[in-house]
Amino acid sequence: MIEILSPTDVRRARDTGALVAEILQTLRSRSVVGTNLLEIDAWAQRMIVDAGATSCYVDYAPSFGRGPFGHYICTSVNDAVLHGLPYDYQLADGDLLSLDLAVSLGGVVADSAISFLVGDIRPPESVALIDATERALRAGIAAAGPGARVGDLSHAIGTVLHAAGYPVNTEFGGHGVGSTMHQDPHVSNSGRPGRGYRLRPGLLLALEPWIMADTATLVTDADGWTLRSATGCRTAHSEHTIAITPEGAEVLTLPR
Repeated sequence: MIEILSPTDVRRARDTGALVAEILQTLRSRSVVGTNLLEIDAWAQRMIVDAGATSCYVDYAPSFGRGPFGHYICTSVNDAVLHGLPYDYQLADGDLLSLDLAVSLGGVVADSAISFLVGDIRPPESVALIDATERALRAGIAAAGPGARVGDLSHAIGTVLHAAGYPVNTEFGGHGVGSTMHQDPHVSNSGRPGRGYRLRPGLLLALEPWIMADTATLVTDADGWTLRSATGCRTAHSEHTIAITPEGAEVLTLPR
């Protein structure tokens, strides 16, 4: 289903996006050496509940996971890249942590992800991974606007990732959001311009470039949820929810 939101719902989406951004930035500041992933999940739960919002993850049970997810945020460390199920693990200096959060507020969903290094150790290869996803995300946003096609966004994202020398997996990618978390259209992280659904005002999209350093192959962890690189290499993931407006693309999940 492709859902086109009313102007009123787009205004609500701005509030949802601001909440998601605020929670992620708070969690980033609290995620230090020694922080437990289960602490991060508990903090996310408290902030979501205190805001009067609803988690999109707790009861989420898609075909590709061993559901329900049962937690409030995805916490993916090092070789984990997507759907990281929080568990009893204390962050170490130099860990690459990705946090992915989706909530519903006022009946409208926003979805965002950030990747960052914990502590003081900053491996150059990890810095480059994160930078590539952030640049690809900016390129995808710049390509979005009324009249553009989904393939234009995919092409823009993929061009950056391929130019940086990373393999690109197209099993999982961006997607529509609205009254629910995952909707059509699918926005692959690589594609051909001029193809696919034509964007129109009122459409919300979650764009999410993610990469693995030396492989495009995923493996599923024994927890039934966490997706890891097949080679054990490091990974990174960046995501924003945008609204298509008559003027272009508005990023809803930027920190205020």
